[in-house]
Amino acid sequence: MTLVRLGYVALSMELQNASPSKTMTFANFQKLKDREAAIRKLEQIALANLHNTLRLLRHNVAYDIHFYRMTSRLIPLATHEALQDWDYLAPIREKLREIGQFVKEHRLRVDFHPDHFVLINSLKPDVLRNSVHTLKHHYLLLKGMGLNPTHRCVMHVGGNYKDTEKSLERFVENWMVVPQGIQKMIMLENDDTSFTMEDTLYLCEKLGIPLVFDYHHHLAHHQHYDWQSNWERVIQTWTASPFPIKMHISSPKSDKAFRHHSDYLDIEMFFTFLNEIKGTVPQIDCMIEAKKKDDALFKLMDDCRNRKDVEIVDGSSFYLK
Repeated sequence: MTLVRLGYVALSMELQNASPSKTMTFANFQKLKDREAAIRKLEQIALANLHNTLRLLRHNVAYDIHFYRMTSRLIPLATHEALQDWDYLAPIREKLREIGQFVKEHRLRVDFHPDHFVLINSLKPDVLRNSVHTLKHHYLLLKGMGLNPTHRCVMHVGGNYKDTEKSLERFVENWMVVPQGIQKMIMLENDDTSFTMEDTLYLCEKLGIPLVFDYHHHLAHHQHYDWQSNWERVIQTWTASPFPIKMHISSPKSDKAFRHHSDYLDIEMFFTFLNEIKGTVPQIDCMIEAKKKDDALFKLMDDCRNRKDVEIVDGSSFYLK
């Protein structure tokens, strides 16, 4: 049987006043005349975000949720070019260690998904440089937590620039300037407009990167509808990973807005996928990308309890019969 574990992204609908993404814009930072006071304000926001992250992790443990994506916005302005002299890690080290200890104690799987402006295959050297800098920031946060960064950061291939083949090869070329430790941190995801499952598999196989299959993205953008013929190739990209295979699951908001995520999941769409991969892997971790966050997870589990083809394990996990 295949074990399915569900996770959710960043914010809880159930836990009140627990945003881990509070921020300060650079414009507001500049309005504060005392720069040191402004930096202290940033540090206070960062500590509040980390405090809420720990609250969210405790919430997850209470509800048997073992898989969680942390927000990339934990430390406001951490990678801003005007704040390169700010040692943002110093005041948050203790809180980072506390989070890491909790994750390890409860054997949670946590990771990141940097924003779309991280473009390894960019045509512009400064964008590539900033992208690597942003990835290094995620690497340092994970190291600060005492967590092995390997395969904890999923990202898209990048821009298509109206030439898929050249854009893929540029990714390969630019990959060589990414530090090896950061390379090991990366997972790649097929997207809904630029790079298909097949395109992303090309890079993953060539560079030894796990592929996070996004089923919704595939339905929105594919060369061949038959994803099943490539499923074994996806599995093989995870052979050297310390983690079980991971995928993303979401549902279209509507037929007209197919690419947009809905509030909840279409359970029949999800099980159409699961019934195809049942038995091919011992475990699959499914990150829910739905507007209602953990509420979507809870509703999906409630729906699963009414099915005869699953065996419930706990609050976020089940076996496919």
